[in-house]
Amino acid sequence: MTYLEEKTAELAAYLPPLTREADFDLFWETTRTQADAVPLEARRTPCPYPIPSIAVSDIQYNGFDGTPIHGWLIVPTWRQAGRLPCLIHYHGFTGNRGLPCDFTAWTSLGVAVLSIDCRQQTGDTGTRAVLSSGCTQSVVCQGILDPYEYYFRAVYMDCVRAIDFAAAQPDIDPDRIILEGGSQGGALGMAVSALDERPWLAMVDVPSNSLLRERVINAHGSFSAVTDYLKVHAHLTDQVFRTLSYFDTMNLADRIRCPLLASVALNDTTCPAKFYFASYNRITSPKEIVIYPFNGHEGGRNVQLQRKLSFLADHLGYAGDKSV
Repeated sequence: MTYLEEKTAELAAYLPPLTREADFDLFWETTRTQADAVPLEARRTPCPYPIPSIAVSDIQYNGFDGTPIHGWLIVPTWRQAGRLPCLIHYHGFTGNRGLPCDFTAWTSLGVAVLSIDCRQQTGDTGTRAVLSSGCTQSVVCQGILDPYEYYFRAVYMDCVRAIDFAAAQPDIDPDRIILEGGSQGGALGMAVSALDERPWLAMVDVPSNSLLRERVINAHGSFSAVTDYLKVHAHLTDQVFRTLSYFDTMNLADRIRCPLLASVALNDTTCPAKFYFASYNRITSPKEIVIYPFNGHEGGRNVQLQRKLSFLADHLGYAGDKSV
């Protein structure tokens, strides 16, 4: 057995116990009902852009609590008339919707791209959330004592509503919605795939939000802010862990129904590969994973981008060399 085969076999056997609370399903049913009751109020404003092969629009829609969510919709102009597949991009922690030129690899396949901000990170999107617990050191601590107020409840629903926005566009095919992102964005791709039946494909790299209790215990990545919070409020540990359990992709993964391509890196100390396998091993839909044995949280970078382009091209029915 090769080194990589040995590591893969070890990770494939990892299945820590779930941490779902008894009201887990009710929580997400209530959350989705609350989100669906908010008018979308979608806006799409064309913007001039120097690349003639794409048409760019500045977009906005109402998120979970009416917070205006900002993003880009980027449509290839060279495609013939007809509704286009749409890739929804979710960015990494402290990121934003990026620039339209960041997504031309996808539009070169004839796919539209919707890239959105996560609220209160480095984009143009704020928040209308009302909070009664947590601290302001990091958004991952906001509302940490109550799952109904927790930061990622709103973010998960904002990302579901990105599908609502895409599906409402006359030039987008609502049956071919593709989710894509890395780190926090990978977690959002996992969560939305589990909480909504509409995604056609998902591609997630070095995903966050899996095995969250261990992320906090070991102070990995963004969830080290929760570790710091518990250094001051140790008596609230069980309450914090209960809140996080509703947002742990490990507890959501068996609800994913679309084909999924994932990647992890074995030297990743921000979102450890083993932690993600607690989620990946519970996915029952068609899935595949790429393991980069010596990379860190940067993952496979452009090598993985090539793999994702081939994966998407294959599902779109494009002929070509898939050797990359």
